[in-house]
Amino acid sequence: MIELVDRRAALVVSSVASFMTPFMGSSVNIALPSIGREFALDAISLSWVATSYLLTAAIFLVPFGRVADIYGRKKIFLYGVITYALMSLLCAAATTGSLLIIFRGLLGIGGAMVFGTAVALLTSVYPASDRGRVLGINVAAVYLGLSLGPFVGGFLTQYVSWRAVFLVNALLGALIVPLILSRVKSEWAEARGEGFDIVGSILYSVSLTVLMYGFSVLPGVGGALWIAAGALTLAAFILLESRIRHPVLDIALFKKNVVFAFSNVAALINYSATAAVAFLLSLYLQYLKGLSPETAGAVLVSQPVVMAVFSPLAGRLSDRIEPRIVASAGMLLIVIGLGVFAFLGEGTSLFWVVANLVLLGLGFALFSSPNTNAVMSSVEKKSYGIASATLSTMRLTGQMLSMGIVMLIFATTIGRVAITAACYAEFLRSMKIAFIIFSALCTVGVFASLVRGNVRPSR
Repeated sequence: MIELVDRRAALVVSSVASFMTPFMGSSVNIALPSIGREFALDAISLSWVATSYLLTAAIFLVPFGRVADIYGRKKIFLYGVITYALMSLLCAAATTGSLLIIFRGLLGIGGAMVFGTAVALLTSVYPASDRGRVLGINVAAVYLGLSLGPFVGGFLTQYVSWRAVFLVNALLGALIVPLILSRVKSEWAEARGEGFDIVGSILYSVSLTVLMYGFSVLPGVGGALWIAAGALTLAAFILLESRIRHPVLDIALFKKNVVFAFSNVAALINYSATAAVAFLLSLYLQYLKGLSPETAGAVLVSQPVVMAVFSPLAGRLSDRIEPRIVASAGMLLIVIGLGVFAFLGEGTSLFWVVANLVLLGLGFALFSSPNTNAVMSSVEKKSYGIASATLSTMRLTGQMLSMGIVMLIFATTIGRVAITAACYAEFLRSMKIAFIIFSALCTVGVFASLVRGNVRPSR
């Protein structure tokens, strides 16, 4: 029987780590204009500061989820936190934009270890009856990180330096390590002794890298060729995984488990449609509205605060009501919020921006916890690591695709130039196009969420 101390310690370290990673992301979004000015980065290069992290995290998530199931979830989680802290220090010390992008990519490797195991740790130690509650707490920690990130990141960027954002994350990582070593006594590796699929891991990594690079060089012919090559590599990966004994990603989970498949599809669509919102609004508020980093962060904080408050409630609700119902209602609210942002203009009042962010925050809260509950409740215990990693991969791949869409729109409407007053009209047009596309995507996500089926058997 798992000791109570293991449960509490696992909840604490998982929640702190889950706070740390989105705190970094939302802080960096606020710091981007300052980073762009210091290193003279154009709009596309500035996008890569955010995207490089997402790309490497997405590449390594599934492999590390599988490694965690085989060799131990606590062990991979610990290595991930250490890597995250060290790479944060290197980001703070970067002397060029290119080095920062490289270090952000290495930071994503540590993030992948954390993302692929944090939720798996919780589902390993808590019974199904408590799963919605503890996952709600974990999601609330994520949203608390998103909440404090813009405010703290804006304050540090304005009064200290954007480098301080990375130093704070390094400190958080350093605080978690002794807690893991001293309080989390057990180890979980239900797939111990099974083989690791190296070829599949390589194919998966190459396919995502090639696809994302293709997005960055569109609309040229070369971009289309790279995307086609990435799609073919991804198809080869899926074919391989469906035929080997111990795949890095169990394709059978998608073929035979409808709840698992459509819950992950819903997550992919949701994050593809929403991840770039904070990036776009950070630029909008600081460039077009002329706000300081601190004030822009205070505006953006309204969304994740609502998410942090309502996520535990949504998690508990999904223990009583079928998760697909709660998650689909949340997705519908997101559709409305994204549609409203498509009408943003230079004269839009901050009140309406904040009010719409509150609506989006409520939608995110209602979607995320129940959707996570649905995924983790639909698989056997030995697959918790890969299920957690798959869901995190959907999130990060969605975030990557969301940024890819923005990069493509920037490339076609703004071009490789810095965002200045001369191109504000083009930036505003780009933002409106992005929100229209995102709202349409999320509409499809509502239906994907509804058709997944029930987690609990009918009575």
